[in-house]
Amino acid sequence: MPRKKVLIITYYWPPSGGSGVQRWLKFSKYLRDFGWEPIIFKPEKAEYPELDHSLSRDVPNNIEVINSPIWEPYQLYKKFTGRDKNQKVQAGFINEDKEPGKLEKIAIWLRGNIFIPDARRFWIRPGTKKLNNWLQHNSVDAIVSTGPPHSTHLIAMNASQKNNIPWLADFRDPWTQIDFYDKLMLTKRSDRKHKRLEKRVLQKASQVVTVSPAWAEDLEQIGGRKVNVITNGFDTSDFVDLEDYDYQKFSITHLGSMNQDRNPETLWKALSSICEEQEGFRDNLQIKLIGKTDHSVFKSIEENGLTQNLVNFKYLPHSEAINEAKKSAVLLLALNNTPNVQGIIPGKLFEYLALERPILCTGNIEGDSAKILTKTESGTAVGFEDFKATKDQIEKWYKGFIDKKLQGSGLSKNQFSRRSLTEGISLLLNEMTEEK
Repeated sequence: MPRKKVLIITYYWPPSGGSGVQRWLKFSKYLRDFGWEPIIFKPEKAEYPELDHSLSRDVPNNIEVINSPIWEPYQLYKKFTGRDKNQKVQAGFINEDKEPGKLEKIAIWLRGNIFIPDARRFWIRPGTKKLNNWLQHNSVDAIVSTGPPHSTHLIAMNASQKNNIPWLADFRDPWTQIDFYDKLMLTKRSDRKHKRLEKRVLQKASQVVTVSPAWAEDLEQIGGRKVNVITNGFDTSDFVDLEDYDYQKFSITHLGSMNQDRNPETLWKALSSICEEQEGFRDNLQIKLIGKTDHSVFKSIEENGLTQNLVNFKYLPHSEAINEAKKSAVLLLALNNTPNVQGIIPGKLFEYLALERPILCTGNIEGDSAKILTKTESGTAVGFEDFKATKDQIEKWYKGFIDKKLQGSGLSKNQFSRRSLTEGISLLLNEMTEEK
């Protein structure tokens, strides 16, 4: 029986690195197992924050990829703010070297009020034209768009309506409720436009998916319709032949970007306190940050006298980052101290689960991330400012380090495997195409 065809509109695709590429790269890897042939529609020569050529090994053999020209305003942004033309622009308002100056703040205002819904808005018109021309000579059974950037949803909406093709809108992150939305300095008019476009996407899509229960509830209130939850996950093939933890250092590792909102200041204070109180702790302590990190984090670490314990990897290919994390005593899951924290489940959490090292989640003790840790018995969540709970947990794990008995959970986590989650996506695709 021939496979059905699904066209996936995504901004991120190898050689893009970072977290944005993982979700639909992995879904595409396993869709064929469930009767769906993926076709990728992506921008040509996109401005990716990071490159990771190792991810190309997950691209399915002989997959069709449609490249669509895109113009992005980043060269103008870099020229305007005095940055080097070869410097990468980071997402999430990460400034590695300094606080944003006046020109950066003007650029942020332009980003929020002129580039609606995002800086890839100039892909919408040519992308729609390219896709509609392609669909005149090719047929697909379904369309998927994944955002951010949410410009992908507008391309999908245009193509879906013109060609009468069912469409699934996937929200990897929220739109108007994303953690940095309040930093965009929006005018009332711009805010209304963002919200109008968001509501239209939610109401026009055949199916809507997001990554956490709390975010699904938020989107349901905006769109007035059901929103499905399919979390991120881990690919079992990424976790073979990794090096085991050797108890040489009491290493606490954070994978991925860490912006100012994720800076776990209470943790740094707790570590500093233990350094003062326990002989030998400072010599054993190692803090490993793997990914782009805001200058405010380095400042907090320095203020707490921990700079000598810091090992900073600006970026590692995904496979190397996973191996480095596996060699760690404790894995740090720093949540954003923002209003939408209840639904924040970073993609790294699922990879942490697969690594089976103890996990410290700093943030909301009753949020969706904390619930997963409790269900899988994989770690502990502490409040953003709960110094005592943070210190007590670190001291407990440090005793396990001294006794060489520091273990993670061995409970089954197969429900979070990428292949299992892809089956859930395929069922939604089947449902909406059968309803057509």
